Amino acid sequence: MEAGEKVVAQTVVPTEAAPSAGSTNVDPTCASLGNTYAAILTRNEAVKDARRLKNYLELRDKHVYKKVLFEDPLFPADNSSLYYSTPFPLEIKWKRPSEICENPQFIIGGANRTDICQGDLGDCWLLAAIACLTMNEQLLYRVIPPDQSFTENYAGIFHFQFWRYGEWVDVIVDDRVPTYNNRLVFTHSGKKNEFWSALLEKAYAKLHGSYEALKGGNALEAMEDFTGGVTELFEIREAPKELFTIMKKALERGSLMGCAIDEVVAKGSQSKTSTGLVQGHAYSITGVEEGKRKDMRDIRIRLVRIRDPWGVAPPPTCKSNDWKNLAKSPEETKKLEPAEAGEFWMNFEGFQNTFTKLEICNLTPDTLQDDTPANWIVTVNEGRWVKGSSAGGCRNFPETFWTNPQYRIQLLEEDDDLEDGQHGCTLVIALMQKGRRQERHLGATLHAIGFFVYEVPKEMRGSNKPLPKDFFVYNSSVARSKSYVNLREVTERVRLKPGEYVIVPSTFEPHKECEFLLRIFTEKRSNSEMIDGTIEAKQQLKDNHRKMKMKPVQPVEQETEEEKKFRAIFQQIAGDDMEICASELRTVLSNVMAKHTDIKTEGFSLESCRSMIALMDTDGSGNLNLQEFKHLWRKIKEWRSIFMRFDVDKSGTMKSFEMRNAVENSGFQLNNELYNIIAMRYADAHMELDFDSYILCLVRLEGMFRAFRAFDKDGDGVIKLNVLEWLQLTLYA
Repeated sequence: MEAGEKVVAQTVVPTEAAPSAGSTNVDPTCASLGNTYAAILTRNEAVKDARRLKNYLELRDKHVYKKVLFEDPLFPADNSSLYYSTPFPLEIKWKRPSEICENPQFIIGGANRTDICQGDLGDCWLLAAIACLTMNEQLLYRVIPPDQSFTENYAGIFHFQFWRYGEWVDVIVDDRVPTYNNRLVFTHSGKKNEFWSALLEKAYAKLHGSYEALKGGNALEAMEDFTGGVTELFEIREAPKELFTIMKKALERGSLMGCAIDEVVAKGSQSKTSTGLVQGHAYSITGVEEGKRKDMRDIRIRLVRIRDPWGVAPPPTCKSNDWKNLAKSPEETKKLEPAEAGEFWMNFEGFQNTFTKLEICNLTPDTLQDDTPANWIVTVNEGRWVKGSSAGGCRNFPETFWTNPQYRIQLLEEDDDLEDGQHGCTLVIALMQKGRRQERHLGATLHAIGFFVYEVPKEMRGSNKPLPKDFFVYNSSVARSKSYVNLREVTERVRLKPGEYVIVPSTFEPHKECEFLLRIFTEKRSNSEMIDGTIEAKQQLKDNHRKMKMKPVQPVEQETEEEKKFRAIFQQIAGDDMEICASELRTVLSNVMAKHTDIKTEGFSLESCRSMIALMDTDGSGNLNLQEFKHLWRKIKEWRSIFMRFDVDKSGTMKSFEMRNAVENSGFQLNNELYNIIAMRYADAHMELDFDSYILCLVRLEGMFRAFRAFDKDGDGVIKLNVLEWLQLTLYA
């Protein structure tokens, strides 16, 4: 590994402070579209929205017609929707808004940040993001469709929309919410008869399986789910000098912003700082202003407006009243005035000295549906890290790093209007791990993730083959994520010269399984694709098979001592017909392999021997004659030589990561998905293959390639099979 490439993982503690102390599926409309994220790149959202809306409207109208209130079977009003591990300490009763108060309303006087008060759930990170969302009306009503009420066409059903790994999904819920003593237990509005924020929280809980799944997180996660934007995390003490300008421009362009103070006490406990602010708690940033005092004195004022999701928290001692000096009219005073007790202004310098994290979610071209030209060209790739195959870990693990998924990108044009006469292509790379919060009930946590970028050498450009192990050993990266960190998404902005590059996303440690989404934003044209390799076998496999079928008469040759022993063993077991079945083949091979103590094996399984016969049986007898057996043994010896070469530690087994090289040396070119399947199908719990599993894998590979070529009459790489042909092919493979 090149010097200077040592990687260190960083841990981010989620914010989960609260003012007081079962997985459920999502609607089918919330399911991922699969392997292709073309939706984010096209303008077909109107069609999709119509289809999703139809699902909601059909359900609503059906229940209105029947005069029956909707009850969500996918997120029932019971404990399975509340928690998956820790029972809630209160006796919860699920009630509809009409059972809680008179004249319930969905939204009263417009949705705003004062409608969001935290309850007894540690999801301040979510509420901080919702408060930011209310400041952008277009975004707000993309998430919260406004044509919903408790009067017109009311059927106890509501819906909300979230951006989910590349597309907008519609989440349908009923309006039964958890209560205690006739009060909402979780998020609620300052107005007792307003319920949009409580139902939005319920829909988000359904998206992740339960309310408990929302405990602890980073505001960036929810901000992204509300916008489809690109996230940036700043450690304030290490932030660039122009941080105030960055924050001001972010709010001006509609970005969402939050901040927090890292915990210095035990996780989950609450500790107030000397200013009255709480560690491990998420806050919203609702304003950034600067200017001179209204008395025109030459004193520059820079202020940041903060909102506490608790809403009723007392103002911290660090608050500033300098905002009054910026207001030059009653209108400006009304605009700048804090909306409630939980909102306050701080001097920017005090903000820098107090808060440790700044979270910004910038909007991207796919956020809103309009006809304005996109500033960024977006390409989206999805992939996964599979234990023992493609979960190779970071550069600290050179033996496995090269097995991670690789994505090739061609930067074709330089950006326009770069400052200071600079040249290059701006690239924003966003790597997101998928589904970890939804899988919390299975013990899932966020992995530390990151990525490296490498320039492709001229001699390797245009190839669809992944960069090999030696390349990463002897070449440094040209760009990388600042660190490997346990966030849902890691984002980095880099500038590179036009050319061809490979992006390698990975977890910090190897063998960490997860699906991921890789988004690449460029200002100019670029081509991006996953390097998946070609699926093929060497021509010699086809030629060898043809020679076996022809069975030419061979001149009599002098038998070697080994061949004489083979003939004797074979004849002894086969009998007069000189053919052996699978069980007899197992005996022959076991006798032979017993002499090779350098390979860890308990002999060949009956299944392996059946597969070998299927491979070598040219006359369809289900048995092997001596000639077929000799050919099989030559193959086993060849594969044994390859096995020994990649058994680096001489343990008699092969690491599943090395199976890629062994398969390639055996004459096969496979893609990542097939290598993942091999690891899952043939490796043991320690991600190792014994000799039997290794041989069985190669036998089946060669058998399937031969069968495919037999059916591919015109050689175009496509075959058409009927049911009988398919069953014959798979059952005897």
